[in-house]
Amino acid sequence: MCIFSLLINSSCKNIIEKEGYVNVEGGKIWYKIVGEGDGIPLLILHGGPGSRSCSMIPGFSLLAKDRPVIFYDQLGSGNSDRPTDTTLWKTERFVNEIDLLRSALELDNLHILGHSCGSTFLIEYMITKQPKGVKSVIFSSPHISSPDWMADAKILLSQLPVNVQDTIFKYEALKNYNAPQYLAATDSFYVRHMSRKSWPIIPNIECENVPGFNDQIYEYMWGPTEFNITGTLKDFDRTADLDKITEPILFMAGEYDEARPETMYKYQKLSRNASVEIIDDAAHKTMIDQPEKVYEVISKFLKEVEKIK
Repeated sequence: MCIFSLLINSSCKNIIEKEGYVNVEGGKIWYKIVGEGDGIPLLILHGGPGSRSCSMIPGFSLLAKDRPVIFYDQLGSGNSDRPTDTTLWKTERFVNEIDLLRSALELDNLHILGHSCGSTFLIEYMITKQPKGVKSVIFSSPHISSPDWMADAKILLSQLPVNVQDTIFKYEALKNYNAPQYLAATDSFYVRHMSRKSWPIIPNIECENVPGFNDQIYEYMWGPTEFNITGTLKDFDRTADLDKITEPILFMAGEYDEARPETMYKYQKLSRNASVEIIDDAAHKTMIDQPEKVYEVISKFLKEVEKIK
């Protein structure tokens, strides 16, 4: 008798465990599968770099009503192995992780969502790998272009009280990113544009016993704060390649997102087959601020894609 995979309702495949590890270059990455619906599986790429998937699981798990949803921690993050070799922190290696995970979990057909820096690895995957079996792409509060991100940050910083702006600029000029005054000032930015509901983010049950944010990767690839890119991603820009993606695209961001809604519409115009959804009363962490609305938007998009296909 054939044993059906939990993920793909085709014939006689290996049993896929709902939680486990996959070998990649540099170590093992952790994954978790939620839901067993009939829809095409959805793979979630968390942000950071150096963040973790656990904070996203409650919100995005609402989509498991319709389909399997696969979460995973990138190498160096969350429950995955944490090597300290900086040569591993390359976009190409993170992109290769996706193929290795797809192969291990037999994800022949899937949708992929990249949140924040997860979108960086997702667009790189779509452009450089031109993968088969990807039915749609969701760029959630995406980092597609470092120049665009910095331009958005400059606009949002200009809207802060003048004394807060002065504090941020003062300590950035000094490169003193740990000064209490600087940290308090950056929190003024994050409470507006990172999460309207919970800042600092209140850990949920999924995050119990999960190692925290990996500052080494974040600072190496990104920089000291969300609005100061000094790492290896400083010159990253894939806006000119958006039209190379032929699959349906959804750009989604919060009303108060640091990935500004105006930029989402710019990306839509540069793409072949894209739509935009802005989540009201939400910031960067849309799945925390407005999980039900996020479910409605993404679920509708995925079902429309599957109807077409």
